[in-house]
Amino acid sequence: MALIANRRSVMTLFSDPTCIQSHRTRIVLSEKDITADVVQIDQNNKPEDLSELNPYNSVPTLVDRDLVLYDSRVIMEYFDERFPHPPLMPVDPVSRSKSRLALFHIEKDWYGPIDSILHGDEAEREQAKRVLEDSLISSIEIFSAKPYFLSDEFSLVDCSIAPLLWRLPSLGINLPADAKAIIEYSNRVFDRPSFRSSLSEEELEMRPI
Repeated sequence: MALIANRRSVMTLFSDPTCIQSHRTRIVLSEKDITADVVQIDQNNKPEDLSELNPYNSVPTLVDRDLVLYDSRVIMEYFDERFPHPPLMPVDPVSRSKSRLALFHIEKDWYGPIDSILHGDEAEREQAKRVLEDSLISSIEIFSAKPYFLSDEFSLVDCSIAPLLWRLPSLGINLPADAKAIIEYSNRVFDRPSFRSSLSEEELEMRPI
């Protein structure tokens, strides 16, 4: 593993151009203007490097010289700590813990149903769509409270929410008119240059920009 990692003098991010987990790491890369070699892979034809670096043979996988990371939240926090400006996590321990808890809930409540929507049978897909839509709508007050999610500043939490909201039309979910706060939040995040530059060609086709 070390030999493969050492062959790479530039930080390398193995990414899938349609993968939501990969997308949120790419947003952090763009937001912090980090120089990295983003290798977009085909899930059906993965490079040999990936299986040798990552025992789960999954994306995203980050290689930074001798370091190999392969969980999107771990990668995002590594970027934030390695490249501290602009900061995407709060400085104080209490606020950082609240952000990590928000990321945990996003992973369980919002990312969780996506797998069923993409890979389940018809009944599972419809049920997962309802669960995800209901969960988002129940959070309207949180979206309307501050410019960004639970914060006045753009954060890692927003880097995780944005890819999900971007994919809603392609997942067959259309938010109702009374979800105005979520729609306004979406537009605010989608208009950020970092978000626009993070999009792969495949993601650009998921909805008009």
